[in-house]
Amino acid sequence: MPHLWDPTALSPEQGLRRLADGNRRFREAGAASLARPWSPALASEAQRPFAIVLGCSDSRIPVEIVFDEGFGALFVVRIAGNVVAPSGVGSIEFAASQFGTRLVVVLGHTRCGAIGATVSALQTGDGPDSKNIRSLTDRIAPHIEGLVRAQSGDPGTLQREAMRANVRAAVAELRHASRILEELVSAGRVAIVGAEYELETGSVRFFDGA
Repeated sequence: MPHLWDPTALSPEQGLRRLADGNRRFREAGAASLARPWSPALASEAQRPFAIVLGCSDSRIPVEIVFDEGFGALFVVRIAGNVVAPSGVGSIEFAASQFGTRLVVVLGHTRCGAIGATVSALQTGDGPDSKNIRSLTDRIAPHIEGLVRAQSGDPGTLQREAMRANVRAAVAELRHASRILEELVSAGRVAIVGAEYELETGSVRFFDGA
């Protein structure tokens, strides 16, 4: 699989700035949207997404809308709890190596159902009945178990801290569990960062100084 180098691709810093600007437009009433409408030319244009986003499947977080982007701008992988699973990693590797995309964002969100289900399973010892749903909570549980065991205070605070811990763990896993992504990060060609979407305000916050 080639590790495509596209000298015209946006840098990670430029990509983050574009995402932040798009989220600002999304939140501002009356702001002019930059999302382009469909056109026949889209059928023949090559993909050149400037960012890859691993997000949650929650219907309240349509990634392109949240960042005010349209066709061809974002390569989006969505799975409940934004968990890192083999098929998702393969999708991200494909985009990073084939399209020259230099920014990967793991996007969690407040009041995440998958996080809530995992917190409940850890607290009660009763996991989901479905083995398929349990495969999701089992991937999240190791990243938040310490927080749940040490819980004191507001359950809402625990839920948010658990979401952030899960995002950071997903970022670390993408950086180090994929040979392709690890090589691209080490070479300075790709940056992988975490972020959270706040359902209550529509705001995206990038983690750790990104």
